[in-house]
Amino acid sequence: MLTVDAIDLHYGAAQALRGVSVSAEIGKVTCVMGRNGVGKTSLMRAIVGQQPISGGRIALDGQDISAMRTEDRARAGIAYVPQGREVFPLLSVRENLETGYAPLPRRERFVPEELFDLFPVLKSMLGRRGGDLSGGQQQQLAIARALVTRPRLLVLDEPTEGIQPSIIKDIGRAIDYLRGKGEMAIVLVEQYFDFARDLADTMFVMDRGEVVLSGPMAELDADRVQKLIQV
Repeated sequence: MLTVDAIDLHYGAAQALRGVSVSAEIGKVTCVMGRNGVGKTSLMRAIVGQQPISGGRIALDGQDISAMRTEDRARAGIAYVPQGREVFPLLSVRENLETGYAPLPRRERFVPEELFDLFPVLKSMLGRRGGDLSGGQQQQLAIARALVTRPRLLVLDEPTEGIQPSIIKDIGRAIDYLRGKGEMAIVLVEQYFDFARDLADTMFVMDRGEVVLSGPMAELDADRVQKLIQV
């Protein structure tokens, strides 16, 4: 589904990614882990087109999208839940969800009822402003907004950051449910090893802008992974 092949990424003269290769498949969760500042978010921004790469190739279903604009990647089926959530604070929950209509044809511009099964709290808060929600509720809203776009690739950048344990469990159940549907590939950036271990089919561990360990989660040495991601 997604192939990131030996990409480099620069911010001016500073190189953030060095020959990074990652892949993601439909019906599976690919987890990217690493300490703060090792390039995880830069990789996500490269995948969704928010930051241009300076080398290598990114492909979706075999099509090279390396030079494709962010909005065209959204139309192609890539949805992004950024670190920090970035909900619109002055828009209502309903209006935040409706911003997901942008890449959709007119006939598909509705909020699937399934999203309220995943995140029931949102249904009772449709009229509330996004900025009035708790951090955990905003995270659920950000994920639901991404799902409104009917993605084939869902990119989640640290969805558990600063979230209370009960909502972390809800988010984990939602990711597991979405994987089980077998309709999308999921790329998950995560700091918490236990959360990642329980969800990941494949894991890539980064350090200093490079992938230093990768493979099926069941085959990786958990102790080695934890040592690599410890602050």
